Amino acid sequence: MTKKKRAIAILDRLKTLYPDATCSLDYETPVQLLVATILSAQCTDERVNMVTPALFAQFPDAAALASAEIEEIEQLIRSTGFYRNKAKNIQGACRRIMEAYGGEVPQTMEDLLSLPGVARKTANVVLANAFGINMGVTVDTHVKRLSYRLGLTKQTDPVRVERDLMPLLPRPDWENWSIRLIYHGRAVCMARNPQCDRCQLADLCPSANKVTPAKKVAPTKAKAANSRSGGRLRKTATTS
Repeated sequence: MTKKKRAIAILDRLKTLYPDATCSLDYETPVQLLVATILSAQCTDERVNMVTPALFAQFPDAAALASAEIEEIEQLIRSTGFYRNKAKNIQGACRRIMEAYGGEVPQTMEDLLSLPGVARKTANVVLANAFGINMGVTVDTHVKRLSYRLGLTKQTDPVRVERDLMPLLPRPDWENWSIRLIYHGRAVCMARNPQCDRCQLADLCPSANKVTPAKKVAPTKAKAANSRSGGRLRKTATTS
């Protein structure tokens, strides 16, 4: 079986396994999806969806975010991690949207990449889910890991992974591939302990049963004692 035929077979299985899979970020407008995707960097979608209702209630559109006090944005998104940089990028992107695109999220890859904090992953998510435009394959950590394990790429750089995947998949399914592979990565093919014994893709995966499970590290005596005491060990005072 050629690599392309195997990719199509994997895609067909994923469609059967996750027929109702959709983008897991909550949003109502393209700018809200853009903001949510920026927030999702090194953060779970679940956490982002906990944060965005309050953020969008106070700042529902690009105009509001562009003119907001940066400290207010930071406070609302703090729990997503790297909140200062994310707030800066969100406001910078929204200001450029207001200044260059009349308050509307642009619909081309080139224009989206001109926005602060936006790389190909974010641009692909916005184009595909907000506008139905497939310009590439969204490559997040799950897609990168699983595509490598499935033998569809030998690359680790997301842009190069995307270049390898695009010729293997039908263009209308580029975003479907990513979304369903993300679901599979969360449910079965985890980073540390992939569940190869129950994976419906195992017969198509050259890495099946070859990934070494992560070893459990025995707790140190201090950690064990701290755990037994409910985490209330006292520090011993020292003198010099």
